[in-house]
Amino acid sequence: MVGSYGRLMRPLGYCRRMRLEQTHRTERFGAVRIHELQRVIQLDSGDATGTTGEGIVSHEAMRAIERQMVIVIPCMNETRRVIEGVLSGIPHDCLIVLVSNSARHPVDRYEIEVQTLEQYCRAAERPAIVLHQRDPGVAAAFKAAGMPELIDDEGLVRAGKGEAMLIGMAVAALTGRRYVGYIDADNYVPGAVHEYVKVYAAGLHLAANPYAMVRISWHSKPKLRDGRLFFSRRGRSSEITNEFLNRLVAEYSGFGTEVIATGNAGEHALSLDLGLRMRLAGGFAVEPFEFVELFEQFGGVLESAHPEVMASSVPVLQIETRNPHFHDNKGEDHVQGMRMQALNVLYHSPVSLPPVRQAILDFMVAQGALAPGEEPPRERIYPPVGSLDLDLLQDVLETEAGTFRQIGAAARVTQLRPRQVLPGLSAPEVVTSA
Repeated sequence: MVGSYGRLMRPLGYCRRMRLEQTHRTERFGAVRIHELQRVIQLDSGDATGTTGEGIVSHEAMRAIERQMVIVIPCMNETRRVIEGVLSGIPHDCLIVLVSNSARHPVDRYEIEVQTLEQYCRAAERPAIVLHQRDPGVAAAFKAAGMPELIDDEGLVRAGKGEAMLIGMAVAALTGRRYVGYIDADNYVPGAVHEYVKVYAAGLHLAANPYAMVRISWHSKPKLRDGRLFFSRRGRSSEITNEFLNRLVAEYSGFGTEVIATGNAGEHALSLDLGLRMRLAGGFAVEPFEFVELFEQFGGVLESAHPEVMASSVPVLQIETRNPHFHDNKGEDHVQGMRMQALNVLYHSPVSLPPVRQAILDFMVAQGALAPGEEPPRERIYPPVGSLDLDLLQDVLETEAGTFRQIGAAARVTQLRPRQVLPGLSAPEVVTSA
């Protein structure tokens, strides 16, 4: 082909790629391999006929992961425009699952969310699944499927972020897809959402392991100070959570470390082969507890119920993105609550050594969160989603949960895996709050 148009034509098989900083340093905690923080170097590193190298992931490789990924959006009383922006940033091949805990009265905000999702899916020609966390039918489904611990005194699923994420993982398991990723619903920048999911796909591809996790460290979190934007590098809660998680790792290795940079990573993804074997914590303890759970199950300190995972190892990739992270400021009480819930689960973990526990107590007393001589409260820890009867869960959701809606024919959940309880999940230990 000749002319300027011809010069713009790309060769057959042309695709775009992402380039990540390659890191060869990891911190080992038994079978858990925590990769040091690596950066996104290029969101678009050119066509597939150009230079190749480590850390480059092709568009097709990312799409192959995205076709197998469910993106779960825990949502609570976000505005319609913000939700629309989050939806628009999720790559087309991912299946959207929105788990809402929004108010139903006096204005039914959940119905507004459903209408927003339906309109978006019609315009974008893509499927989605949506349900309300406090739907009595959802509670009935999880109770029947084998997780009564999730239900409160009102007979409903407990109102926490960890509980929403657990519901989302269970729905993801019904779809037969292989990966689940989480995106917070309060993200103001659709481009950041898009980058996060692309990073999930790139990281999971590079991990090349059936039991992998990718955790996002955002480039900056802008705040308005004295009439100008200040691009903070770390969150007020993340600094504390990371510090104490690193102290735990250092107590075992004998060497100081700052390898953990994503203790409170709301945006993260993992293989369902890993996720279905992990317990989840309730509330805002959910993200830091994922590290604690990995250390407990696969750290080699306690006996593991999953020798197949121990033999394979568990890579945890931490990746710093380029887009700034804009979201709503929920206030100092919210930040303090996140800090304390993170430290609660770390303090009560059987892998937490006495110096770490004492440091946590000293910090909590100094913060006024505990009186001298008091112990931190326990957070709720739920059994792994893999211990559920997924066939029964699906049956009860479809028959009793009025808010459980599957938008578009392609969203119909079909459990493609044969029903089985994964090894070590037949009699999970459950810890509830004191």
